[in-house]
Amino acid sequence: MQEFLTKIARAYERFEQESNTWLKSYTASGGQVFCKAGCFHCCNLPIQVSLAESLYTVSRLEPEQQKAMQTRAYKVIENAKTSESWDMYFERHRQEIGYCPLLENGKCSAYDARPARCRDTFSAFDSRFCAVGTLENLSKKEHLEYQRQVRKHPATDGQTHYIQPLEDIGASIWETASQAMRQAWGLEVWGDFWVLTALAADETFMEAIWAGQGKKAISRAKALGLWHLEIVQFS
Repeated sequence: MQEFLTKIARAYERFEQESNTWLKSYTASGGQVFCKAGCFHCCNLPIQVSLAESLYTVSRLEPEQQKAMQTRAYKVIENAKTSESWDMYFERHRQEIGYCPLLENGKCSAYDARPARCRDTFSAFDSRFCAVGTLENLSKKEHLEYQRQVRKHPATDGQTHYIQPLEDIGASIWETASQAMRQAWGLEVWGDFWVLTALAADETFMEAIWAGQGKKAISRAKALGLWHLEIVQFS
């Protein structure tokens, strides 16, 4: 277990080093990053992680934090079961399920254990564009201008206002997680951060995972009420 978690920790360390180097170069050439301490608009986004990352996170959570993550996990599953489309799921996740329970007083209470998607999400535009309702409430003219600005910005992918090079660097964490899972378990598990963190805290589920028994692990997830084909994926 410790060797497995160390691989993930080192991947996070490499990301921090590489991303900091890129950010220094980017800002030195006049680029701006609008993510600052106290901004948490992105903390109600649904995010995809590996079970390896969730296992790392849960190993560093207090019992009350684990309980809060489990409570949220059930809300995520219920949202997935009752949403008629991805757009509905996404909107309800942000507006109704709300902020991650690890967010306390505007700060992440598990900052050092946060997954790749929390680490590599940075905004090249004013942080208001990350807030719920901003993009949805733009007029047609404002939306066209937003799209024009995104397309011409050198640090985005031309589709959203998030900084693409940092997401590219973050992909190395997922590569490490993929390799670690394959080597240790003979399978990979990907899905919602809160659901996988709840499953990672379940001893019976993880016993099946460590034994490489995917079907048994899925049965356990179903028994716990933490299973949905679009929320947890085995490969």
